Amino acid sequence: MPRDHRPARSVRILLAEDQGMMRSALALLLGMEPDFEVVSQVSAGDRIVESALVSRPDVALLDIELPGLSGLDAAADLREEVPECRVLILTTFGRPGYLRRAMEAGAAGFLVKDGPVGELAKAIRRVLTGERVIDPALAAAALGAGPSPLTARERDVLNASVDGATVADVAAKLNLSASTVRNYLSSAIGKTATRNRMEAVRAARQQGWL
Repeated sequence: MPRDHRPARSVRILLAEDQGMMRSALALLLGMEPDFEVVSQVSAGDRIVESALVSRPDVALLDIELPGLSGLDAAADLREEVPECRVLILTTFGRPGYLRRAMEAGAAGFLVKDGPVGELAKAIRRVLTGERVIDPALAAAALGAGPSPLTARERDVLNASVDGATVADVAAKLNLSASTVRNYLSSAIGKTATRNRMEAVRAARQQGWL
């Protein structure tokens, strides 16, 4: 019988990625590392905490753009529910605002997906030693961009304004008055230097503020 050369205690990894082919490929490549074990794979952000509570991963690799709940919001929930789990954000979009939000959510690292798997493996091992791992180019861009000018409520209102939602729809969803929603929208439009709320949503997303 062939001997198992894995260490007695493998690094347990949760992988959250909505694209099935990408998720399977990444799980396969990470599973080839002798000290790694992918113990959970999820395709939606609102399944991350539930899965982590069962599988108890050492590290969670989270995409940002996930259905149900963003990887950034899920990172904050993991910090509360599974504090021993270290979070690495993986994204196609290296937006400075995303990096700031990831750090605020307690993420231990932030990497773009186009890097080699070997570098990702090194990053996983580094965060387990207590290090914070950030893509160098993105870190420099984030420092130059400054913090998001939007308040939490302005972000909520912009997020609720997608897909053609009316002011009345947004007000009902957030339990606010229509006039309050208009005030938040006006402020957000001014801060993003745009002409209307749809432009404000696009501009805020491009910066990684939403």
